[in-house]
Amino acid sequence: MIPVWKQVTPALASELIAFWARNNAIPDPTKAAERATQAVLVGRDGDGGIWSVGTAVLGIVPSFGQPTYLYRQFFAPSHRGMKLTMPFLVRARDTLEAYNASLPQPESVGVMIELQNDAMSVRYQDMYEAEPGAHFIGWSPRGRQLRMLYFKDARIMVQPQVAHIRNA
Repeated sequence: MIPVWKQVTPALASELIAFWARNNAIPDPTKAAERATQAVLVGRDGDGGIWSVGTAVLGIVPSFGQPTYLYRQFFAPSHRGMKLTMPFLVRARDTLEAYNASLPQPESVGVMIELQNDAMSVRYQDMYEAEPGAHFIGWSPRGRQLRMLYFKDARIMVQPQVAHIRNA
């Protein structure tokens, strides 16, 4: 598992585009090229071939209201079911947390994930999952679990607009 956040070379981008196309994950090369720039972590086998990639983009989900790294990861079918999902997620979180901590001002409170795998959604039913340090925070518009992995010492960064209520 190799951290590549903010260090994606043209050669790595080409490898990622080919990896996603080969696995029917992101068949559109334009979308794949954009996603490649967001790579956080790459898993490579003994021969150097890519078997997984985690990507992130900084954003604010309106219902959550805080800046987070919106994270996705994809594994080649050959590496699914090998109990690598959580270690990979933890390594990606650690990579993003170290980057965020290196900034003069933090830009994120943590990593947000949407559990898109039905088996994972069934398996993870506790409000807090200790292995990745993931808190259940609600449901996505697609009806999937949203989990938040807060960074150490994270603090509220964006204050909500305050609505003034008039007494009638």
